[in-house]
Amino acid sequence: MTITNDIRYVGVNDHQIDLFEGQYKVPNGMAYNSYLIIDEKIAVMDTVDRNFTHEWLDNLEKELSGRKPDYLVVQHMEPDHSANIANFMKIYPDASVVSSDKAFKMMKNFFGTEFEDRRIVVGEGDTLSLGKHTLAFVAAPMVHWPEVIVTYDTTDKVLFSADGFGKFGALDANEEWAAEARRYYIGIVGKYGAQVQKLLAKAKTLDIETICPLHGPVLKENLGYYLGLYDLWSSYTTESDGIMIAYTSVYGNTKKAVEVLADKLKAKGCPDVAVFDLARCDMAEAVARAFSYGRIVLATTTYNSDIFPFMREFIEHLTERGFRNKTVAMIENGSWAPQAIKVMKGLLQTAKDISYTENNVKIMSALNEDSKKQIDALSDELCRDYIAQSGETANKNDLTALFRIGYGLYVVTSNDGTKDNGLIVNTVSQVTSSPNRIAVCINKQNYSHHVIKQTGKMNVCCLSVEAPFKVFEAFGFRSGRNVDKFENCTPLRSDNGLVFLPKYINSFMSLKVEQYVDLDTHGMFICSVTEARVLSDKETMTYTYYQNNVKPKPETEGKKGYVCKVCGYVYEGDELPDDFVCPLCKHGASDFEPIE
Repeated sequence: MTITNDIRYVGVNDHQIDLFEGQYKVPNGMAYNSYLIIDEKIAVMDTVDRNFTHEWLDNLEKELSGRKPDYLVVQHMEPDHSANIANFMKIYPDASVVSSDKAFKMMKNFFGTEFEDRRIVVGEGDTLSLGKHTLAFVAAPMVHWPEVIVTYDTTDKVLFSADGFGKFGALDANEEWAAEARRYYIGIVGKYGAQVQKLLAKAKTLDIETICPLHGPVLKENLGYYLGLYDLWSSYTTESDGIMIAYTSVYGNTKKAVEVLADKLKAKGCPDVAVFDLARCDMAEAVARAFSYGRIVLATTTYNSDIFPFMREFIEHLTERGFRNKTVAMIENGSWAPQAIKVMKGLLQTAKDISYTENNVKIMSALNEDSKKQIDALSDELCRDYIAQSGETANKNDLTALFRIGYGLYVVTSNDGTKDNGLIVNTVSQVTSSPNRIAVCINKQNYSHHVIKQTGKMNVCCLSVEAPFKVFEAFGFRSGRNVDKFENCTPLRSDNGLVFLPKYINSFMSLKVEQYVDLDTHGMFICSVTEARVLSDKETMTYTYYQNNVKPKPETEGKKGYVCKVCGYVYEGDELPDDFVCPLCKHGASDFEPIE
């Protein structure tokens, strides 16, 4: 396989393997990737599993066409990639091995030598010239071993990403990338989200055209898609809109309760209900999918004063991998002393940011009228936002939405006649209760001010504490005159025809402008409420919460200059020009402060 004019694929496919790392089912095999960079000097990028020594060496010899390699770059020391280091060094005695200091210490463990006389130790910021090509090394500790480095070819703009962006399945497997990449990531790398986030931050500074992982296909097109999924997975952000139910059942009664709940969830607007029988499904797939949903129902029986073994195993897999940022509901079954909910909550104590539903279900042996009512109440709670999002089932006069107004942060949406628009505001307040009047202040320089003054209507979406920073990037740092702020979002519409956000909000209000007050730099719109919906009980995002928990901390260590108080952009220099405008949030020099 030719990657670029100078880079060749020399890896192998493994269709003999049944369990990867002794636990993950791989019906379509595995790929062990290795690459060759041909220049004045020749570099080989990693080796392969020991069961494919001769196939790999044959691939290498064929592509070398009589030349000898100068370097073996070892990015990761797991044996499926490093097993043939010693064999390579015997066959090519003039070559040097290039790797991190920690990797050489591991080579001592595996091969009895650190190749002291033939090694080059590299770390963060080091480079290696091959002639036309220059390799830049980036440290990636604990992604997912401590010795890992990744390598960037500055000439062909190729990132050799070690285990990052890998997937289960041989290269000749015809299957969707995301499903097996998710199962691979959550199972193997999932615990190390913070470290992956750091590596992604470094990757953003590189001009990457191709990603060459150690497992799975070479990625050349739509790299934003793959980088975006890794950002979701490593930040433990909800990926799939819907609800997952994981259950075990001994005699079928818990299964029956799950079936009833699943039907009710679908009937109440849930777009995707994923049900997993933990005794029969692929456990790794169930674990991976649990990380992708924001809401999960755990249903099991009390078993030997504990819970059914498959449920215990499932929860332990979740907590081991850093399970967090979820809403969890529970169903327990027991004939005389049900305590599964107590046990499951105990197992989840180490999981961070877990919200439990107010309603759970207790079954005494089999479903009865009481437990069916509990299922109905649970389905109402889990589907509250779906019910409110639907124009047919929503309570459109739920004026408790007004109680969500505080000194918070909101997305105000409008439409200029050709496209939807939205912006972040922090000044929304209820000014009268009879009649209900809402005041919204908007800077006159914002395009939304112009649109709302012309159209006389808007929607105010109350952001919840679940809203990630990307919401503020999308609606706060760009002008709706120049960009489509909903290009990567499928919004929903209220009765006034305007959009409201499908997630990250706890309520919204449709407003009709009744009066306008000119406040010099800002305009105040005094509005009546034409529609109000409550979507969840999540707390409203306050400005303080945003500053402390959502807004990224600026990387100012070792830097001299000024930092933007709005978005954290760092301007390096002795003096900040008076007319300087932040390239990210477009705020002026007055919103910068000196780095201390």
